[in-house]
Amino acid sequence: MAFKEVAIETLQFNPFTKIGKEWLLVTAGEKDHHNTMTASWGGMGVMWGKNVVTVYIRPQRYTKEFIDANERFTVSVYDEEMRRALQICGTKSGRDCDKEAEAGLTTYEVDGTTAFAEANMIFVCRKMYHQDMLPECFDEKEHDEKWYPDKDYHTMYIAEIEKVLVRA
Repeated sequence: MAFKEVAIETLQFNPFTKIGKEWLLVTAGEKDHHNTMTASWGGMGVMWGKNVVTVYIRPQRYTKEFIDANERFTVSVYDEEMRRALQICGTKSGRDCDKEAEAGLTTYEVDGTTAFAEANMIFVCRKMYHQDMLPECFDEKEHDEKWYPDKDYHTMYIAEIEKVLVRA
């Protein structure tokens, strides 16, 4: 699958739909050693004068090891026909199986990191900041109780969007 780079200012989509309803894959590592996971929490916007994505990853996720060890990662968007693949990537661990093969994904190398050829859009991201969520920082305590009964708080990553690729 061929991709072309586009200016971020030309993008027109609803980030609430893309992230919360259609889901994304967050992928880090090199072509021969990487991992991916499905994400339905995150954000896009501007921080420190840069176009950014914000992703949240729990400590037990295998992908976190790759995000922590690498400067860049990708966030990619897919058609509804890829929903089963995204379900596999969200429920299986790359520690235990070859979930990319199960999901029917084809590795696509870009700027020293990895995405997948089946994507409609790929954001190449460079880490700028990360921080573990803390229970004492919840202003609405019910979110701590509801979403973190095991106290496995996400790490928040803010990353600059360096490049946007769309399917050619």
